[in-house]
Amino acid sequence: MHISSLPGKFGIGNLGQPAREFVDYLADAGFHHWQICPIGPTGYGDSPYQSFSSFAGNPYFIDLDQLVEAKLLAEDELSPLFQLPYSEVDYGWLYAEFWPILETAHQRFKAMGQDLLNGKSYSQFIEAEADWLDGYAAFMALKALHGGRPWQEWEECYRDYNSLSLDELPGEINELAASHKFYQFLFFSQWEELHGYAREKGIRIIGDLPIFVSMDSADAWQFREVFRLDEQGEPEALSGVPPDYFSEDGQFWGNPLYDWAYLKSTSYEWWVKRLKACFRTCDVLRLDHFRAFDTYWEIPHGSTNARTGTMREGPGLDFFKTISEKLPNLPIIAEDLGYITEGTVHLRQAAGFPGMKILQFGYGHDDNNVNLPHFYPRDSVVYTGTHDNDTVRGWLSSLNGQNAEKIRQYYKIPAGDNSAWNLIEAGFASVSLLAVIPCQDLLDLGSEARMNRPGTMGDNWKWRLGQDQLLFLKAITVQKLKALHKLYDRNGDSQQREYSAPPQSTVLDRH
Repeated sequence: MHISSLPGKFGIGNLGQPAREFVDYLADAGFHHWQICPIGPTGYGDSPYQSFSSFAGNPYFIDLDQLVEAKLLAEDELSPLFQLPYSEVDYGWLYAEFWPILETAHQRFKAMGQDLLNGKSYSQFIEAEADWLDGYAAFMALKALHGGRPWQEWEECYRDYNSLSLDELPGEINELAASHKFYQFLFFSQWEELHGYAREKGIRIIGDLPIFVSMDSADAWQFREVFRLDEQGEPEALSGVPPDYFSEDGQFWGNPLYDWAYLKSTSYEWWVKRLKACFRTCDVLRLDHFRAFDTYWEIPHGSTNARTGTMREGPGLDFFKTISEKLPNLPIIAEDLGYITEGTVHLRQAAGFPGMKILQFGYGHDDNNVNLPHFYPRDSVVYTGTHDNDTVRGWLSSLNGQNAEKIRQYYKIPAGDNSAWNLIEAGFASVSLLAVIPCQDLLDLGSEARMNRPGTMGDNWKWRLGQDQLLFLKAITVQKLKALHKLYDRNGDSQQREYSAPPQSTVLDRH
């Protein structure tokens, strides 16, 4: 479950008390991990996979109650947010109401003339994070100055980061940049507290790292040499995937592609910094679209969909060997979904990462049925579904024909029963290192609770867990889940299911 989906009174989930209550629930129910989506500031489309920065945190997740306690805000100043819906995130309304409140907190902090907030030093933070923070803050300030337009459409004097002297930017821009530095200070201070609380409760956080960055991001603006961009900052080609199970037109993501030759010449320095930043916020990392490290889909600039493209070779094992020398024993889960080549399988195994298995893909997605649990290798992580899938109840309700009969027979689901719990138990019963269950499936919700529909815009990333639903989870599922953890030897201490050097699989050779 993503942070945005937590319950709360400010229109979107945050890092405050509801997050701690969810951690308490996970611990009480016998879980040892909490998987989230990327936590960066979201841009167009509100997707956490299209962020304004690979290094920054999402200010929407800041707990404003803590700012009231710190005398940076008054309770009545939060009232505009109390009108936002509790059942979903209304990003347009949130955008209009949230930022002025956060800026009030910044102005009060400045007026107090102090450096410490809840025992943490603001000046030390901005000094330690200057490598990315200065560029990100200037990017957000200049973006606001240009009415939110992409950086390629800014005044020409601001388009090239390397030609700017940040100290000589106009006062208005520096003031806006200072605000964004303060917001990041708040975010990471609160994240550190929540992360520490989770660890105390025995919960490890599984983060999520999109392989690509947004074209309209501080990364592409500040570190242009990392990407295949021309002198005007325009991309030579863009990212996506060819037509597949999720979309007959493919998925046209529109991210800039990496200049892997340049990155290799620097020993992948930018990636090393990015991974270090990620592991500051999580204990395990899901590496999204792992296939692109082997081969990736290159879509010509100017295309309107992902059908037209060319498959190119990625950096391969050299990348992971170099990374492991600089950052040894990283606990990574490889997102190896979709139509995976033999080369991708061998790369994942050589890198020593477990892959992903989706229970919903068992029939009708792969003729070889390698996504059925009895084929799973030990070095895998099983999911009933991900943020890109329908809920299990919604999926079962939509099935018909031969596949529906096979699925019900395999998972022993009675006719007319669309509950998620048969698949949940199948995930627990598998030999996979971890079993991950979306919160919507624990609640046994239908398609109305789906998080994302790949290839669509406008109605995604909105779902939230209601406070009454969190109480329901605690009351109804805790004992049931504790029993499943015990029955299938997933109690943590006894299972020894670690990520370092997992046994190599022979099952995947059945491809």
